[in-house]
Amino acid sequence: MFDSLTDKLNETFRKLRGRGRLSEENIQAGLREVRLALLEADVNYKVVKTLIETIRRRAVGQEVLASLTPGQQVVKIVYEELAALMGGSRAELDFSGRPPWKIMLVGLQGSGKTTTAGKLALYLKGHGRHPLLVPADVQRPAAIEQLGRLGEQVQTPVFPSTSAMRPVDITVKALAAAGDFGADTLILDTAGRLQVDEALMKELEDIKGKVQPNEILLVADAMTGQEAVNVAQSFNEWLDLTGVILTKLEGDARGGAALSIRAVVDRPIKFVGVGEKLEAFESFYPDRMASRILGQGDVLTLIEKAQQTFDQEQAEALVKKLRKNEFTLEDFQAQIRQFKKIGSLDQILGMIPGLGKLKQLKDIKPEEGELKKVEAIINSMTPLERRDVSILNASRRRRVAKGSGTSVAEVNALIKNFMQTRKMMKKVSQGGMRALRGGIPMG
Repeated sequence: MFDSLTDKLNETFRKLRGRGRLSEENIQAGLREVRLALLEADVNYKVVKTLIETIRRRAVGQEVLASLTPGQQVVKIVYEELAALMGGSRAELDFSGRPPWKIMLVGLQGSGKTTTAGKLALYLKGHGRHPLLVPADVQRPAAIEQLGRLGEQVQTPVFPSTSAMRPVDITVKALAAAGDFGADTLILDTAGRLQVDEALMKELEDIKGKVQPNEILLVADAMTGQEAVNVAQSFNEWLDLTGVILTKLEGDARGGAALSIRAVVDRPIKFVGVGEKLEAFESFYPDRMASRILGQGDVLTLIEKAQQTFDQEQAEALVKKLRKNEFTLEDFQAQIRQFKKIGSLDQILGMIPGLGKLKQLKDIKPEEGELKKVEAIINSMTPLERRDVSILNASRRRRVAKGSGTSVAEVNALIKNFMQTRKMMKKVSQGGMRALRGGIPMG
């Protein structure tokens, strides 16, 4: 995400860091490049103007000019102002009052609203809530069925509605029946349109008036840039939004919506969708996002994802196996499956400080198909072969290649890489595996 903006900003900061001292002219020239990068990223021009002026006032003062590391000070100021621009701190969901709490999702067709309802249900379950999915979109064909399937996937009850029912009646009846489903939180999936129109807004206003939701969250497509900001303005004027969920952020190379919405609409981004999988859903932290934009990674989010994905006992057992050099292809396969739950490889690399900027990684296009190929090769081995790769002679390797639909060369490459990985991980385990056992502080 934000690849284009990150590259341009890093090039500008590289030039500034290369100077022992900075003059006001150097800073002005650097800020002109930052301004251009932000405009090319489709950030609202009024937002860019205000942001650059704020950075300029701080950067040309003694805070930078008298600093021993002026280039680093400029980067620090840009980071702080980007974080402030996006809201400064995480905006929590409103769970005030008595349950059931109501979260109303609104947005245009194609923004990913129904899928987001499923993702939000899974997220809330992971945080101790008991959600009920409410299909109130009777306009789009199969929307009710889609939410039903998502409910099954995330093991969340779905209120039974039909396309013959009025949306407001669906939501009122669902609210009354929440207790029957053991639900403390209702997620209302409302209808969208191809564009904002009065009929849609009247329908949503009616639902709002009857249900009195704790949250009205706009689901907006981050890849539409400033159009997402315009849509947010329109919905906010009608409904008084409490926040925004940006979808498809993983495909947004520019970042205009994420950097503009808070400043233009004065409503916080509360969550972001970062992939197609139901687990690809994150709380939005402005400071962490600013760090990602500047190519400085996001270790805290990576740690949180790992802690949610990896079982503590399994991690302890893995550490012991690594130290004894007993790590097998079966363990390797299990780690691949766990790893894939965290996110795609390019997303994970982007969270690790420094790796996202390495030129060696720029041309890597991680393909999920490659991981599937690795799993197919391992699945074609016998249990004994997975536990002891040394018995894989030439005839066994030919059999594995044939069974997995790959070549002997690919089988050989996997085994070689596995042996190298095992050797490396054994060394790491002897001095740096404390993270797997809770050794990384969260503060």
